[in-house]
Formats: sequence, structure tokens, C-alpha cells
Amino acid sequence: MSQFIFKNEISQQEFDTFASNHALCNLLQSYNWSKIKSNWGSMHTGVYKDGQLAGVALVLIKQLPLGFTMFYIPRGPIMDYDDQELVTFFFQQLRKEGKRHHCLFIKMDPCIEVGVYPSSDTDRPRNGNEKYVSKIEQAGAIHQGFTMTLNQSIQARFASILNKPEDLFAAMPKKTKKLIKEADKRHIEIVSGQEELLDDFARLVEMTESRKHVSLRNREYFAHLITAYPNDSIIMLAKCNLKLIMDECNQRLSTLEEQLAQLPENQKKKRFTLEEQKASVLKDIHNVQEVIDAVGSDESRPIAGVLTIRYGRTCEMLYAGMDERFRRFMPQYKTYLENFQWAFDHGVEEFSMGGVEGTLDDGLTHFKDNFAPMIHEYIGEFDIPVYKLLYKPAKMMYEKKRQQLKEA
Repeated sequence: MSQFIFKNEISQQEFDTFASNHALCNLLQSYNWSKIKSNWGSMHTGVYKDGQLAGVALVLIKQLPLGFTMFYIPRGPIMDYDDQELVTFFFQQLRKEGKRHHCLFIKMDPCIEVGVYPSSDTDRPRNGNEKYVSKIEQAGAIHQGFTMTLNQSIQARFASILNKPEDLFAAMPKKTKKLIKEADKRHIEIVSGQEELLDDFARLVEMTESRKHVSLRNREYFAHLITAYPNDSIIMLAKCNLKLIMDECNQRLSTLEEQLAQLPENQKKKRFTLEEQKASVLKDIHNVQEVIDAVGSDESRPIAGVLTIRYGRTCEMLYAGMDERFRRFMPQYKTYLENFQWAFDHGVEEFSMGGVEGTLDDGLTHFKDNFAPMIHEYIGEFDIPVYKLLYKPAKMMYEKKRQQLKEA
């Protein structure tokens, strides 16, 4: 029989070395994620099997009324779920820690994929990993079901993820390539950085919040992310120079007018073509002028942006924002592509664009499909009751407060 040892706090080096190299590696189980969730308590737990670290879990601790707490293990624990002895021991020790902290129940959602397929595959083929539901329940947890909507769980059960291709641009759908080229024609420039881009990025996210009537995060939170992951975080902004675009349009118009003035009257077919091109340029000038009037100047400015963090072989696009007034210039397509390339150039194998609805037919899913990702379906949430008599009433209270916990 194997010998197991549980520790409720292990070093960052030991924790991250194990987690970042594991098949279930993900950002939410990185050591420093506890710094991001600074309004929660935390433990960086580990289990040793025969002297070797065999499992880790970042445990977030939420203070509840009357001195009680709730434990949450986002996308964890990280361990070999085929090792029933290990899983059972880990859960037993977590339950003991829970009692020490007056924890009502432990919630977790392991990074176990039960299916990987394109959103267009209506069959949604499973890979057999549903078997881990019974293995985890055998160790004392309760599966919360294969939920379908984003509001039914803390973490999304479906995510759009792009695997590293041999040639990123070649892997993009035809329509996306065309839109990226459109952004290039508009001289959209991508700049990258960290603290120096925070103000512009926060402004773009705020615009997205206002447009979509959602509440995301503020500058302080974005700064917190960059501070916690100084070597693995990046902000990318798409900048647009309206004066450059307008000057180019006016130059094209002037050239066409000169060609028309010099064209002999008998070249009707050529004249018709030039007149069509002139009408197109005039429309373009009108559209660009509309944007200049809307923003109040033709100065170069950031119009879209993303904030991304990598961890191990994975990368997460956590937040994105765009100035909707520049939507015709397709800045988000070029920004996303540059962001993917940055991640893949830094050793990332899987790039997550974040969660989507399980229906896979919403606008967010369709937008992300422009980059040819696969849908990764996860196993879902489990609860480990600590005080069995209090579990049901505590669960009812939790359901009422779940959205607040997602935003915390």
C-alpha cells in the first residue's frame, strides 16, 4: 500500500513546477491565482505519494456569515484521476481541512475534458472521460450535472480553444483571412506592453461593458493581473491612424479623377469601371469622415485590445475590449491573430478564448468560430460536503449567491 502525506501549504516553486507541467495544467490552478483572488483566503495544498508530489490544489476560501466558510478549487485539483487511492486520500484531507475552517462544502471543477469537437458538430462526441464522474463520486464528491449555460456554474463548462497550428494564418477560415487583410489595408498597427497600456485598455473594456450591458473589470484589477504575472502577461492594442486613412483615400480619389479627365470619350467600359471605383472611394471617405466626426479628431488612437496570461503550455485571453465606432476596420481580427502568435511563439500549445454557452449557437460562439477553435467540454462541478447535515441548506444559499461569487 502506498504512503500518502498531505500538506496544506507547499512552496511556489514546487507547486508551479508540478502544475505547469501536468496534463491538466491551467491558469486558475497556478500558484499566483490566489493573489488575483485577494478577497478570498487561500491554501496551496499538495499530496505526496511515496515521497513524490502527486497532486496539488489551489484552494480558495470564502468567508460566509456566522463564521462559516466555503472552499473552491477552480479547475482543480490537479492529479491523476485514475489513481483512486490518491483521489480518495486527497478528498479526505481536504474535508479535514474544511472542518478546521468551518467549511460547509468544497466546490471544485477539475480540468477534465469529456469532449473536444468543432461547434458545428451536432453529435458532440464524448471521449470516454465521463467515467471520471463515478470515480470522483466514489471518493465522496457529488457531481452537479452536465450543465449547459454559463450562469449555471462558476467556470464555463464549454470553452473555445485554439491548438497551435503549423501555420497560424493558413489555419484561419477564408472569411477571417479576408477580414485580417482588410485591417491591414487600414494600416491597423498592433502594439504590445503592460502597465503603460493599462489606461487605454481599461477604457476599451469600459466601452464594451457599456455596449453589452455587462460588468467586467477595472484598471485596478488589470494592473493586479500584470503584477501577479509580470513575465507571462501581455496587453495588445490595435491602433488606428484616421488621418493616414483619409489621406490615402483622398490620394486615390485624386488619381481616379485625373484618370477620368484624361480618358477618351470612346472608352466607355473603362470609364464605367473608373466611375465605380470613384463611387467606392467617395463612400469610403464618407465612412471615415463619420468616424472622425464621432471621435472628434483624426489622431491615431487605440481602438481594440486584449489582455492575456500564459501558464505552462496554456494561455488564457482573459479580457477584450473594442471601440465600436471603428468596427468597419476589423481591428479585433488582427489583434487576436497577433495575440495567438505571441502565445505560440512563447511555447503555448493551447490558447483559450474563454467560455461559451453550451448551446453553441450564441453570438459569442459564432464570433470565436472565426478563428477555427475547437470546443472543449469539461466534466463540470462537484461538491464535497463537509458537514452533511448542513450541506442542503448551504447549497440553497449558495445557489442564490452564485453570481456574486463568480464576480468576486
